[in-house]
This record gives sequence, C-alpha cells and structure tokens, in this order.
Amino acid sequence: MRRTRLAGALTAVIALALTATGCGGGNTPEAAPAAKASAAPDRVEPLSSPASPRLPVTVGSADGRRVTVSSAERIVPLSGSLSEIVFTLGLGDRVVARDVTATFEQAADLPVVTRAHDVSAESVLSLKPTLVLAESTTGPAEAIAQIRDAGVPLVVVPAAKDLDDVGGRIDDVAAALGVPAAGEELRERTTERLDAARKKIPAHADRPRVAFLYVRGSAAVYLLGGAESGASSLLEAAGAVDAGKESGLKKDFTPITTEALAQAAPDAILVMSKGLQSVGGVDGLVKIPGVAETPAGADRRVVSVDDGVLLNYGPRTDQVLASLVDQLYGEKK
Repeated sequence: MRRTRLAGALTAVIALALTATGCGGGNTPEAAPAAKASAAPDRVEPLSSPASPRLPVTVGSADGRRVTVSSAERIVPLSGSLSEIVFTLGLGDRVVARDVTATFEQAADLPVVTRAHDVSAESVLSLKPTLVLAESTTGPAEAIAQIRDAGVPLVVVPAAKDLDDVGGRIDDVAAALGVPAAGEELRERTTERLDAARKKIPAHADRPRVAFLYVRGSAAVYLLGGAESGASSLLEAAGAVDAGKESGLKKDFTPITTEALAQAAPDAILVMSKGLQSVGGVDGLVKIPGVAETPAGADRRVVSVDDGVLLNYGPRTDQVLASLVDQLYGEKK
C-alpha cells in the first residue's frame, strides 16, 4: 500500500511492510475492538452511465512524454488508487491486473503485478495489455522501460499528495482512457461528496490534535507521520491539526519515540485498520512506548480507517473524510 496515498504518500519501507505482513489484501486475525473503529466499504461505486472510450487519443505523461493510446481493451493500473479510478469510471471489466493495494472487492481476484511500487515487467507483459497506467513513484525504471520497449502505451500520472490532487488524477486517467466526459462527471461527484463531508464538522468544535501512526506489529514497524506523510491534508480537511506536522516533523515518517509523541501531544491517534489489528487492537497500541502517556493514549481515543483507502486520494476519499469526521466528532461509544 500510498504511499504517497497508498501510493503517493507512503514510502517504500511502508509498502514493503504491507507486503511482508500480508496487509495489502490478505486476511488478518481479529483484533481487540478499537474505539469507534471504522472500515471503509470494500467496493467502489461506478458511475451510473459509464462511457465507452473514444480512441485513439494522445495525452501527456507525467514523465514528459506524449503517449498515444489506441485501445483500452486490456488495462493494467499499477497502483490501488489508479485501479479505483478506472473501476469507478465504469471500465473495470477491461482491467486485467492489479497492484497489491487494490483490495476492493471488484478487483480482488485479479493477478498481482505490482508490490511496494515494484513492478514485474514480465508479469505485466504476459497479460498483453493495451494500456498501462503508472504513478510517478512506480518503478524500477528498468521495468517501466521494458514495458515501453515492448510497444505498450504507458501513461504516468503524478503521485497524489493531498486532497487538491484528486480531481487532476481523475482527469488524467479519464483522458488516457478516452472518456473525458465521464472523468468530469466523476470529478464533480467526488468534489460534491467531499464538500458534504466537510459540512458535517460541528461549527464550534475544538480542533483536535491527531497523530498519524503507521504501525505493523509483525514487521516491527512503528512510525509517526510528519508533514509529508500524506495524512495532513485529510486531517486538516476534517478540522483537525496534524500533531506530527505541528510538532515540527518535516519528513514523511520518523520512528516513534516517547519524546516525539510527547512533543506531538495528540488528542487522538489515526491508524490504518490492519495496522491496528497487527499490534493487537487498542490494548496493544497503548503498549507502544510513549503512546499511553499522550492524551490520546490515556483516553484510548483511536481513529482507524481501512488501509486500502486512507491515503489513496481517489474516488473514495470522500468516504475517508466522512469517516474521520464521524469518528472525531461523533458521540463516544
């Protein structure tokens, strides 16, 4: 799983941890219940009237190339976020492979050709794709070159960094698929739903300080998100303060320490749902050194969102934002 948004925000070490621990889409053991834990729906919602591609088209690629797409019959999106966009545009029946982070139900049975931003060019080419969609973080460069050298059109989309990138990514994918009108419809739908989620924030609510922790217990990965983690934009849209960023952490992630958590002083902690399971639920989370001493740890105030959507910055990001708002401001249970 995005970096950058499951794609665009998460670093390679995080994506590798997801693969190593089976959290990119496999089953994980039941965890102790989290405080108001929430899992995003495991299906994408395609447009009601999907369009048919009008091809050929020539589009710009984020790596500076011009790419001509003549067929969208066999599509390979190399990230979970790009897969979500293609399926939501109504072209999921043309997708022939997936990234390990594309865990939603409609894509779950497709063969995996990308893990931790690491593409298997041989696996991709064996599926005879007519279009490959990649992120600017996708690699290695040799694999991308191998796919291109085989004559397959490959369009690179900029990695997402925050909410403002969602619309542009939808437009880029829709243009490459020859369905720009459907892209405009999806972008407008997504914008409307994001606005509706923002309106649910109580008018006079205090701004909670929220720390984004990336944890994978079985891989011994315990990280505190900073300004470049990818979560800041979501937290700020939910009316919260990114505690790691506010405490001066300028990088994406830094190892969790008692001192760093004390400096962040979060009122709530945001985690991915499978990460929470991997440490044994809230009971295990508060045993990580320094967590119990924070206001969030003392109150056991934990917010969880499904791994597959939290940082994707795609068509389901409105659901992520709505879940954050509900968990941060809803009635305590």
